[in-house]
Amino acid sequence: MTRLGIFVDRKTLSNSEQLNALIRCRDVAEGMGHDVDFIFPVDINKIPGMDALFIRARTDPMNVTYVAARMASMHGIPVIDDPRSIQICSDKVNMYSHLIKNRISVPVTVFLSKNDLTIENVTNLFNELGSPLIIKEPSTSFSLRVEKVHDITGFFRVARRFIKLSDWIVVQQYIESKYDWRVGVLDGKLLYACKYTIPSDTFKIQASVNGHIVYCGVESVSPDKVPPHVIRLGIAAADAIGSGLYGVDIKNNNGDAYVIEVNDNPSIESGEDDCYPRIFEQIVTHLFTK
Repeated sequence: MTRLGIFVDRKTLSNSEQLNALIRCRDVAEGMGHDVDFIFPVDINKIPGMDALFIRARTDPMNVTYVAARMASMHGIPVIDDPRSIQICSDKVNMYSHLIKNRISVPVTVFLSKNDLTIENVTNLFNELGSPLIIKEPSTSFSLRVEKVHDITGFFRVARRFIKLSDWIVVQQYIESKYDWRVGVLDGKLLYACKYTIPSDTFKIQASVNGHIVYCGVESVSPDKVPPHVIRLGIAAADAIGSGLYGVDIKNNNGDAYVIEVNDNPSIESGEDDCYPRIFEQIVTHLFTK
């Protein structure tokens, strides 16, 4: 019997939606004839005994999840997500560089180093890209360290804070929209699509407002109701990164679509799969046929 390892941590299991999704994944894999083990960081040495590995904890090159991905890869074990995808998607300078190189539609994007933070450069950015601007610290995830700035004073206040954490910051043109498309892609094919409705008191899918965390609304959308150019863009953006599992965030403004983010190993627990009941079956099949 083939063995699927699902790599988790305590934080993964602390969320009831994530826990229910993990149970669904386990049940699907077992129904397909596979044995399933949940692997915690303390059990990482079990990975070489698996036939495939599905990481369901936050991925980051500085995290134990990256060690798990590298261990699986070194032993020739199919893994989602693979080390290369984790490296690219966890560094926004790297990620946007791949997208731009492959001519993927993104908001106008500029990388700034500490030496680039001058009044002249920032003034030119506002003149060329308009106001507001979006500033991102490259290692950010879940909308953390992503800020909207409206003037030069605000720009320097945020940029100086972020540049202490990284050699570079990302500055982007602001694209206004009431929701983001999330296009899930697996091995270059559409896996699912949904809408993330942005809360009215923020511009991000997750943010702290008056001391409380607010989350976007999630609406699973069947393929026939997603604009075809959005699906094509999502698949092209994923292909620019690799052949794993990705969640591509896209803003569709006045008919023009822009990739905002490519997330490796995206969340599938908040209703993204309502119109796509075979998500976990497809993921497990992919892992065991690589």
